[in-house]
Amino acid sequence: MSDEGDLLLLLLGPGAGASLYWMLYRFYRNTDKSHAFEKETHVVAKPMTGSDEKVGQVTGVRNAFISGNNKSDWRKRVERMR
Repeated sequence: MSDEGDLLLLLLGPGAGASLYWMLYRFYRNTDKSHAFEKETHVVAKPMTGSDEKVGQVTGVRNAFISGNNKSDWRKRVERMR
């Protein structure tokens, strides 16, 4: 009887570990609740328009940062298309 109990305990450990992993994966990924962007979103692609023109030239720069950057203000950097 003890051999069957030991075998059950050995099988229960990896099973519990696998079920805990699956539960945490589903909780953090929200795979059953997420929005399927590729299937549920209609995106209309238009040809690119515009032009390129040189506005200036900077040489001999020692500063590691660009003045006026918007790295931390992502709401201005990423505009929502309506």
